[in-house]
Amino acid sequence: MSDSLMFNNDAYVLLETDSPEQILTPAEMSAKLQEIVTKFADELPPDVLAISGIENRVQYLLDTSCELDLAPGEYLQWYAVRLEK
Repeated sequence: MSDSLMFNNDAYVLLETDSPEQILTPAEMSAKLQEIVTKFADELPPDVLAISGIENRVQYLLDTSCELDLAPGEYLQWYAVRLEK
């Protein structure tokens, strides 16, 4: 059985095309993904498009992914981190 601590996180490291690394709270990361899911609605991967609702898509991405290719040469990567042991 997996340890539930594995799924706890305090923040996300966000890497985005032509931008410096950012540290975001879970709420800020969700807001960023909502923006991306809305902006690139027709260009999302098929597994994400199969999910109904923006909030559900964002949660699906947070739970199952760490990267989206947005357009040729553009990307968004995120990694959950814990700030304390």
